[in-house]
Amino acid sequence: MADHRSMSEDELRARTRALLDEAHPEQVEAIPFRQAQYDHGLAWVHFPEGYGGLNLSPKMNVIVQDEILEHSKISHGMPAASIIGIGMGAPVVLTYGTEEMKKSMLPKIFTGEEIWCQLFSEPSAGSDVAGLATSAVRDGDDWILNGQKVWTTVAHLSRWGMLLARTDPDVPKHDGLSYFVLDMQAPGVDVRPLYQITGEAEFNEVFMTDVRIPHDRMLGKEGQGWRVAITTLMNERVAIGGGGSKRKGGGTISQLLELWNDRNKNAHSAGQEALLRDRVTRSYIDQELLRLTAQRARVTQQAGNPGPEGSVAKLAQAEMMKRLWELAIDILGNDGLAYEAGYELRQQASGIDTTEGLAKYQFLRSRANSIEGGTSEIMRNILGERVLGLPGEPRVDKKIAWKEVARS
Repeated sequence: MADHRSMSEDELRARTRALLDEAHPEQVEAIPFRQAQYDHGLAWVHFPEGYGGLNLSPKMNVIVQDEILEHSKISHGMPAASIIGIGMGAPVVLTYGTEEMKKSMLPKIFTGEEIWCQLFSEPSAGSDVAGLATSAVRDGDDWILNGQKVWTTVAHLSRWGMLLARTDPDVPKHDGLSYFVLDMQAPGVDVRPLYQITGEAEFNEVFMTDVRIPHDRMLGKEGQGWRVAITTLMNERVAIGGGGSKRKGGGTISQLLELWNDRNKNAHSAGQEALLRDRVTRSYIDQELLRLTAQRARVTQQAGNPGPEGSVAKLAQAEMMKRLWELAIDILGNDGLAYEAGYELRQQASGIDTTEGLAKYQFLRSRANSIEGGTSEIMRNILGERVLGLPGEPRVDKKIAWKEVARS
């Protein structure tokens, strides 16, 4: 395959315009446009040629999006439910999947035809992912799976799940794991919604009873699941931390500024107004620092897989979002104290057509930001140990067989 690493920005823009000449977003639906984008190597430009990429630097992905937005009022950007597949599923399939998996799965991940979810967390093993108890027992050419996963985002919409299971309980916890791609429509898979304070249920519990997984759906080798999981987790942090606007002043901060400009100027005293103005300014600076930090994290990616630096953007994003939406509620004053009466439990969030409604929703939803994808406490441990080189926390179960570790 050709190596396009020497492709200039102008050449990449020209290639993107050739895509638009063939399939313009204003003239075709999202799936055929994104399929054409994949075929042109403009899905993940840092992926190899033939797999949606051009062997370019990850930082050049933004050039493709800029060019599309420059020439179209519609971008057919990433489907909201596809962030896990595009940000995490694709890199892990590229790195560990078979040739057949890459050819069949990568295009449908990018187009959004097939949604993916992540099946790691368990009720008794949340932050300690390696302590999980879901078992996979070999039976001929299949593995028989039994266990429970929790906080599984978009499991109710997913075609495939990235699953970590215990295949050997007689070795230390990190060594006895294997990684599978689970058919979410297989017999024995039961998805149950978990309703949040927002009224929606984007998270789910997933129960698996005697579910059969073909051996050829294992990613990596038996017992190497933790290594594959690290690839997923590092990409997860970049996907979450880099999910904001790539443009200065765009995304969430623009929504806060709109709320500020439309506020009731009589709702606060002069002193309160001055304090709120300072906090809005601080939020703008924080947003810009986050945008640049996420950009640096994406640049460090090699072959789609970032290092622990991605935890920086994830940690910053989680904590900043909570502060920003708390500020939004304070700007609303008394109007921000009540959520809509009688809101319905629903599997997906309904459209929110006002900035005030968005602020109230995001204030509640942002509570999850410092938990999902690894808690902020775990992010600080990763950065301290793997980036700053600080001593690790004591781990008394590191060399003990998993089955011998005391569990609550």
